[in-house]
Amino acid sequence: MAANPSTRSAVSLHGLALGDAFGSQFFALANYRSFPDRTPPAGPWEWTDDTQMACCVHRVLADHGVIDQDRLAASFAARYEPHRGYGAAMVRMLPLVHGGGDWRALSAELFEGRGSWGNGAAMRVAPLGAWFADDLTEVVRQAVLSAEVTHAHPEGVAGAVAVAVAAATVATEPGLPAEGFLDRIAEHVPPGMVRDGIAEARRLLAVDDPGLAARTLGNGSRISAQDTVPFTLWVTARERHDFEAAMWTTAAVGGDIDTTCAIVGGIIASSGHADRLPAEWRRRCEPLPDWAGVPPLDR
Repeated sequence: MAANPSTRSAVSLHGLALGDAFGSQFFALANYRSFPDRTPPAGPWEWTDDTQMACCVHRVLADHGVIDQDRLAASFAARYEPHRGYGAAMVRMLPLVHGGGDWRALSAELFEGRGSWGNGAAMRVAPLGAWFADDLTEVVRQAVLSAEVTHAHPEGVAGAVAVAVAAATVATEPGLPAEGFLDRIAEHVPPGMVRDGIAEARRLLAVDDPGLAARTLGNGSRISAQDTVPFTLWVTARERHDFEAAMWTTAAVGGDIDTTCAIVGGIIASSGHADRLPAEWRRRCEPLPDWAGVPPLDR
């Protein structure tokens, strides 16, 4: 485990960005078989909105020690860069927040008043789980606060809770078997489709074919938390100790590859072991922005 929560969170953010940037290389491709020998795509690799928003989460934690929802919403809006590939809901919402709109009302109004159950709150939350890893109750509370800023639907919130608890568990209980890892996460996720998906992921742990697992669990192609988080946890449960293998397994099934790889990368890197992030991959990856306040890893 890294020496302190801030360092642990920073390494998680680097892993998230590396997964995001790796996954983003597959946007124009059908699947990983475009690289049959698993040779990484040629660099440089640029990351997407997943990393941009995760940097905002980490910056708020570094500045305030907890999630201040108003400051997080303001950071999301101020750092909004359309070319990063934001989802349609955020393309509409964040400029309104930047113009003075109330994030609470805007988040609640999405999708005809149901709120978003998208995977955006889950994709950015792993560094938060790493930060609060020593207290799972606080992990859950802070994950909920971070999600509500943009995702008012209970499934969107549940996805964030699941990923945050997964990151915390990797940081504090690295020796858990795969079944125990998923059980620990499920203990803290409220009833619903995300938790049902985690239970299904547990039943599929013995399956060696990621395509079969994804056909059951989803691969993020529907952009929902319940279509994204269970598969990423299936991968992480099986391959927590091998970043490269986890990335290729995640990319193999297509779908929302930058987001699924970002989630898996952020969870695995919550261990705080920066040396598990491949050095050559790090050299190809776009650096984190200076405003995030995160020291670079050796490149």
